[in-house]
Amino acid sequence: MSRKIQHNNIVTDELLAQCNKENIELGNDFLDYLRSIDRSPTTINAYRRDLFVFWVYLLQHCDNKFFVDLSKRDIARYQSFCLTEYKWSPARMRRVKSTLSSLSNYISNILDDEYQGYKPIVRKIENPVNEKVFTKTIMSEEQLQILLDYCIEKKRYDKACLLSLAMNSGRRKSELPRFKVSYFDDENIILGSLYKTPEKVKTKGRGSLGKRLTLYVLAKPFKPYLDLWMNYRKEHGIESEWLFPKKVNGEYIDEPMESGTLDSWADTFSKVLGESFYFHCLRHWFVTRLSESNIPDSVIQDIIGWDSAEMCRVYCDTEADVKFAKYFGEEGIKQVEQKSLSDL
Repeated sequence: MSRKIQHNNIVTDELLAQCNKENIELGNDFLDYLRSIDRSPTTINAYRRDLFVFWVYLLQHCDNKFFVDLSKRDIARYQSFCLTEYKWSPARMRRVKSTLSSLSNYISNILDDEYQGYKPIVRKIENPVNEKVFTKTIMSEEQLQILLDYCIEKKRYDKACLLSLAMNSGRRKSELPRFKVSYFDDENIILGSLYKTPEKVKTKGRGSLGKRLTLYVLAKPFKPYLDLWMNYRKEHGIESEWLFPKKVNGEYIDEPMESGTLDSWADTFSKVLGESFYFHCLRHWFVTRLSESNIPDSVIQDIIGWDSAEMCRVYCDTEADVKFAKYFGEEGIKQVEQKSLSDL
């Protein structure tokens, strides 16, 4: 099945209303501080969720204590509770503890005039170990075609289009919803083979703006699925500048789809294939496909937007014997013809 972090319905508005008001105020001040130093909205939202869960825990299991008054034993008990009762993975626990540690450092370094003598304690609690290691999924072209055919059969042209976009761009899951319809005007096709975004798009990176890149999509294999989705949108009156608009209460709104929606799609794809599917494996598949077509690493680097061509080695899943077969045969060394992107 797909890789999935377990979520628990821990926080409600009613419970938050009962939480220690000092904790709520402290948390809000901390998040405001993070905004002032240009932490990304994604990071801030993750911190907010972590703090809400912790405030509710303190309400229910720790006499609604103020954060500043907590002991190392309190933090250790929280870690144990999360692992045993919430069934959190060690990885998630470490991430949540990182949030609490950042808050603790904020008090020590920024609010030291208000809380004199306060000592950061969260980092003193040893992190859990034995994190589950996921087996990397390597998708074949046949498996991906099964998924595309499944989506078409179910008339889920949005899923087919997004899956094809991931296959033919190598973009991360969080970046796929950021494509706009206008990016796929014919005037944005370069060299007869690549869609090139007319503006730079926010990708992964620190800060509210993140790293902004020009993105590229292989036009020929992608366009049939793009056309199916756009024809469906036209027939059903779906209007939005975003290629994959958000759906709320059965209606599409002019906002990009949340990347979390893709997690449920990944679950569906895993069930269809009978093995783990996650969108990041398509980034590997895309790079591997380009590499096996003899596209130089420097070109792949520019298409993906990496700072170093060394990343091509990390993402290329071609086995050594397959690589050797391209260059060596019964007669010795082969003459390998380099392909162009229009051949893909």
